[in-house]
Amino acid sequence: MTDIRNKTVWITGASSGIGAALAKTASEAGANVILSGRRLEALDEVARSLVGPNLTLPFEATDYPALGTGVEQAWNWQGQVDVLINNAGISQRSIAMETTPEVYQHLLDVDLLAPIWLTQLQLERMAAVGGGHIVAISSVAGRIGAPMRTAYSAAKHGLIGYMDALRCEVETLHNIHVTNILPGSVATNVSRNALTADGSKRLRSDDIIDAGDDPLDCARAILDAIKTNTNELIYAKDNELELAKLRHADPDTFFEAIAGYGAQTVLALQQENS
Repeated sequence: MTDIRNKTVWITGASSGIGAALAKTASEAGANVILSGRRLEALDEVARSLVGPNLTLPFEATDYPALGTGVEQAWNWQGQVDVLINNAGISQRSIAMETTPEVYQHLLDVDLLAPIWLTQLQLERMAAVGGGHIVAISSVAGRIGAPMRTAYSAAKHGLIGYMDALRCEVETLHNIHVTNILPGSVATNVSRNALTADGSKRLRSDDIIDAGDDPLDCARAILDAIKTNTNELIYAKDNELELAKLRHADPDTFFEAIAGYGAQTVLALQQENS
């Protein structure tokens, strides 16, 4: 069991969406909260809404040489970091044939390499203090290959693979628990902020995202998964949950179903852009 009361919880991507909801929920549960992201003003706004001790620690997740300084500040604040939640990320809405290499590079940097390196910088420290908990906010797209999300799916698949491999190295030997979270549709700005084929922001949402779960409900489920040391939580429902389960239970049926959906999605986008 991982009880976060009086523990230090570091959340990246904490300025909005699931990250901001996690900060509020963790603070209400009695945690000391570290808020990280790129937008200082937005982080400060979230910090003002918290009920307990908190530290605003802005940084650019892909500035790898500078991350060491941020880690020092985070660990010095309360003496250690008990839980790291890798939540920062960016999504995608573009067809593979039209997407530039720069979009792939940027998405892999932000969604895969940045959380891997921030996690790497915690491991020896956590082992030295007797353990800790690493959380990766992946996606249902980390289990299934979703159309218009080739780079995003690649990054989120990779993040799950890294975390699963890490877990088997550090859980028994160092008491470092690893939890993968695979959200489906949650009502955030993830679609509006998604990158298009040329790297520009999409600036509009999807109906399924707008009708998604409340970020606070998602945050509570994530904290419950941390408390119970759950290895993987698929936070989804209806078709998203069924497809995520079907991917391993019956791959042939899954691939047949997703192929038709993918073709419809691509054709709809091409008609929209014509």
